[in-house]
Amino acid sequence: MKDSKLKLAAGYVALIIISMMFIMPFVWLIRSALMDLSQIFIMPPEWIPNPFRWDNFKRALTVLPFGTFFVNTLVIVISTLIGTVVTSTIAAFGFSRIQWKGRDIVFAILLSSMMLPSAVTMIPSFLGWKWLGFYDTFYPLIVPAFFGGGMFNIFLLRQFYMGIPRDFDEAAVVDGASYFQIFFRILLPLSRSAVIVVALFTFLASWNDFMGPLIYLKSDNRFTLALGLQMFQGSYSAQWDLLMAASAVVVLPCVIVFLIGQRYFLEGITLTGLKG
Repeated sequence: MKDSKLKLAAGYVALIIISMMFIMPFVWLIRSALMDLSQIFIMPPEWIPNPFRWDNFKRALTVLPFGTFFVNTLVIVISTLIGTVVTSTIAAFGFSRIQWKGRDIVFAILLSSMMLPSAVTMIPSFLGWKWLGFYDTFYPLIVPAFFGGGMFNIFLLRQFYMGIPRDFDEAAVVDGASYFQIFFRILLPLSRSAVIVVALFTFLASWNDFMGPLIYLKSDNRFTLALGLQMFQGSYSAQWDLLMAASAVVVLPCVIVFLIGQRYFLEGITLTGLKG
């Protein structure tokens, strides 16, 4: 009994230490954003700003058009989120609940695309979008989301759908339900956790995407927050207080979204890993 308590206590201590290691950079970011430049690198470090420099956020967000960057990012993120959730759920339903000739072969081919590194398809994709005349537009960042939004999302949802008993489908067919009715009235309500996981992954990936906007966007008025932050860093690299303030504002939505959806995130990951 005593040994089990010691092991439990040691486990909690280890978790606390690991948690502090992960939280420390975020704490450093926030305290630096609220400090004067001369206070940031004092040794030993000061953890509580004195005084609090709230004006750092206003100064950081006004030297560059971060409002425009925010709107651009929001347009891309919302469009990508809608496209990915809608098309990946429908595609996963087709690969898991509908029997059609060549289904498994097509799925295997699509699954093999996950093995290709993004660097391999980067140049052909860029040339294709440029040939279509969509360079320096949001289309290359949004349109792919309306074709499944990535094989990983389809694979994750397919595995979840395959864990749902087919008795529901058979009972619905007996009652005269179509495939779309089975999908909207049975599968979607039962797969809320998995869909939320896909939405969270999509939001975080789209919000923090740097390489995509860097490749396809050229005009400053179309830049996203990730490119705006890079531009800010190049222009004000010595102004660490302002750089930390701008970085804190950019990362804050990701933290909020994760904190709100973490219960569904963990639940969906667990269920998706166990079923299928």
